[in-house]
Amino acid sequence: MTFVQALYGGGGWPLSVFISPDLKPLMGGTYFPPDDKYGRPGFKTILRKVTDAWFSQRDTLVKSGAFAIEQLSEALSASASSKKLPDELSQNALHLCAEQLSQSYDSQYGGFGSAPKFPRPVEIQLMLYHAKKLDDAGNYSESKKGLQMVFFTLQCMARGGIHDHIGGGFHRYSVDECWHVPHFEKMLYDQGQLVNVYLDAFSITNDVFYSSLSRDILDYLRRDMIGPEGEIFSAEDADSAEREGANKKKEGAFYIWTSQEVSYHHHFGLHFIWIGLISHHIDDILGEHATLFKDHYYVKPLGNCDLSRMSDPHDEFKGKNVLIELTDTSALAKKYGLPLEKYLDILGECRQKLFDARSRGPRPHLDDKVIVSWNGLAISSLARASKILMGEAEGTKYNFPVVGCDPKEYMTAAEKAASFIRRHLYNEQARRLEHSFRNGPSKAPGFLDDYAFLISGLLDLYEVGGGIHWLVWATELQNKQDELFLDREGGGYFNTPGEDPSVLLRVKEDHDGAEPSGNSVSAINLIRLASMMTGSKSEYYRQNAEHLLAVFESRLKDMAMAVPLMCCAADMISLPSHKQVVLVGHKSSLEFDKMLAAAHASYDPNRTVIHIDPTDNEEMEIWEDNNSNIALMARNNFAADKVVALVCQNFTCSPPVTDPKSLKALLLKKSS
Repeated sequence: MTFVQALYGGGGWPLSVFISPDLKPLMGGTYFPPDDKYGRPGFKTILRKVTDAWFSQRDTLVKSGAFAIEQLSEALSASASSKKLPDELSQNALHLCAEQLSQSYDSQYGGFGSAPKFPRPVEIQLMLYHAKKLDDAGNYSESKKGLQMVFFTLQCMARGGIHDHIGGGFHRYSVDECWHVPHFEKMLYDQGQLVNVYLDAFSITNDVFYSSLSRDILDYLRRDMIGPEGEIFSAEDADSAEREGANKKKEGAFYIWTSQEVSYHHHFGLHFIWIGLISHHIDDILGEHATLFKDHYYVKPLGNCDLSRMSDPHDEFKGKNVLIELTDTSALAKKYGLPLEKYLDILGECRQKLFDARSRGPRPHLDDKVIVSWNGLAISSLARASKILMGEAEGTKYNFPVVGCDPKEYMTAAEKAASFIRRHLYNEQARRLEHSFRNGPSKAPGFLDDYAFLISGLLDLYEVGGGIHWLVWATELQNKQDELFLDREGGGYFNTPGEDPSVLLRVKEDHDGAEPSGNSVSAINLIRLASMMTGSKSEYYRQNAEHLLAVFESRLKDMAMAVPLMCCAADMISLPSHKQVVLVGHKSSLEFDKMLAAAHASYDPNRTVIHIDPTDNEEMEIWEDNNSNIALMARNNFAADKVVALVCQNFTCSPPVTDPKSLKALLLKKSS
């Protein structure tokens, strides 16, 4: 793609590139129709022309291909002569990006930019980070504005058709501006990141709307996307057969619904087409509650994909409905004369029935590859949910597709996924990761994203109370990542290890798109690791992070909106230090869990949580080796019958506290 874009000034899918037997690109282009038409050569004509050129002008072709690759190599392996960003850019990049995003904000439907609308969690992360920074500086009105954009966006996405109201989780993107008709594919990388931003929204607002959305996604993963050993699968297709035995698959067939009356009262001819789809008739399945349900989700006899002219330009979904919530729930409950809780219970029962009905039909294809990087994102969200969701009020009620469970179960799922990778995709001797697994590890070695996203997930796993071995593994992986991908001269990380001669371009990727870039995530990992260690280890991580950010100086200055997560990293590194919460005590107690939950209850991306049991010799040795201050604090503050917490910043610590309430209050206090 990079080659075609550079050569012809544009690219897109589908894409064809012709390569020589030694895998060097010669020429390429985007779509070629099967036959010559509209003045465009067809694919067969192209094949004949390429063959002729290969026999008559081979040298020229090979030379121009090699030259293009050389030029690209230089352009894409940006390097930095200076070892750190200029101070003012460190602090400005964040503000710049927030400004640019705010200008593209859609105040009518939420989200940043116009249709098609992708949920791009890095944008939400940046806006939340920026709002916190404004709030800390006492700029409350600006902070509130930013938060309102985020909350409205998260609500619109949750109510839209991009959210699978029946089975949980989110589809890939919506084709219209109102989050209604999606491209129905479901990707693991979206689920993991979205859980995290909904968790953040919950920790800021304490509103159970956001926590149940996190559960909605995680319960979908546990129901449909987790394998027998805890491994987490990659994706589910958009297309599926409309009925058993049908050869042709259709986009969204599994997810769309019809309203009974259309087949009888309107176009009679349609009745026969849909007879095999009877399982998707809402009226047949829901009986007495059908009207209430259809009212709630804007279901109409002639189909509901009419909110925007972009929703269904080719009439693919005529007579079909993609569920969307357009009306305020409490107003609807009132209309039906029901207490809100009863109304929500009925909706939940309806969703369960529709779920069972659609499960009996042909499912979309499951991509059951296990990709390390995407599992890293999911491990992070499962782990964080296990503590943040302990902040839900007691007696909180859930309705299907949220199953509702003790948050500990999410921690178990996170640890199982991490253990699967350790067992099947990590070579203990070489300390190297493989990229993916399906009936055995693939031949592909781990890429930068596999290391970076997994390290990030392991740091989260440790910080929310996982064993110290996860932290140790994260540091081992970081060392290996540096060995394989770090450009020690020019700074930053290449995407590939550079050992395979057929991989022609070693690119330093920086774009935080649907997935964050490996470099942005690495910068934050390095800053987090630096804040846990002291001395030369801490310095080493910090310098690598500074040098990395310097590589992307012009991007941060000129195109901040393309790199939201990197803008957050640039701000993090400009702070004198992370806030550290150190918990000392025996870890198996419920008290310890509650203190951990308190440590994670408020939103603060610049906080590191370290927990230590001074009676555990192995743990004490690890801290003696990496940060002797922590070991000393643990020895000095140990009390056999309680958990002691210290909050430290810039090497000064608060007096110890021993109950969750005091710890929460301490963490909410503005740092002077």
